[in-house]
Amino acid sequence: DAIVIMTEWNEYRSLNLAELKKKMRGNAFIDLRNVYERHAVEAAGFDYAAVGR
Repeated sequence: DAIVIMTEWNEYRSLNLAELKKKMRGNAFIDLRNVYERHAVEAAGFDYAAVGR
């Protein structure tokens, strides 16, 4: 499984990362809009990748 953030909409800025991680088998988090901070995503157990960072 993977999460790919492709929009800057407010609805996607406040995802409960810990809950999402519990429901996923994979740990890929790809942030194409630089919405999230690396440390917050990695603290939830994801491997973080972003464009331009």
